[in-house]
Amino acid sequence: MIQAAIFDMDGTLIDSEPMWKKAEKEIFSSLGVKVTNELSSQTVWMTTREVTEFWYKHFPWLGKSLDEVENEVIDRVAELIIDEGVALEGVHKVLDFFQEKNFKIGLSTNAPSKLIPIVLKKLNISHYFHATSSSEHEIKGKPDPAVYLSTAKKLNVEPSKCIAFEDSVSGILSANQAKMKTVVVPPELEFTDEKYELSYIKLKCLSDFSNTHLEKIINHMELGV
Repeated sequence: MIQAAIFDMDGTLIDSEPMWKKAEKEIFSSLGVKVTNELSSQTVWMTTREVTEFWYKHFPWLGKSLDEVENEVIDRVAELIIDEGVALEGVHKVLDFFQEKNFKIGLSTNAPSKLIPIVLKKLNISHYFHATSSSEHEIKGKPDPAVYLSTAKKLNVEPSKCIAFEDSVSGILSANQAKMKTVVVPPELEFTDEKYELSYIKLKCLSDFSNTHLEKIINHMELGV
């Protein structure tokens, strides 16, 4: 019954959060924004446009449009990914797992579409993916389900026959609303946080996913759970 696996990108395939923080601090600080850890913690799961609007609301700047600033941040993140990006533990193993079973493999991310090929090329995983989607092309980003539904449509697979791999509560909510079974790999320091119980399966790393987990999902689907 399960026909596809769809992966989040930032924090699931690549540890890009530090790169986003670095780029945002550089760009926004240059405009006079006081980038504090307290405020930054509120922007972690936002789209790039939402982050730009957030900082502009708190520290409005002159001379550059929101589009210009947003693109500067994206370009800086792209540079950092090319220079520093590495795959998170288990990425190649889990992709091999699904490829060997002839599953369709997709990607659904809140990150700008421009960064998708950069990440896939840097991690040497482009050849695994049959379809990718960015929330940039949706009315709303995660936790809205749109970006997951778009990828399922491109894969020509019913959303209920997809497994979604995530690292955030926002992503879990997005995939859950799309009627997909979710697998979460939380940040190490938050592994025991109860908020991740929203996911059907919780793992310490992607490579822990096995036939046992797949059978569990299939069995529950057959029971209509």
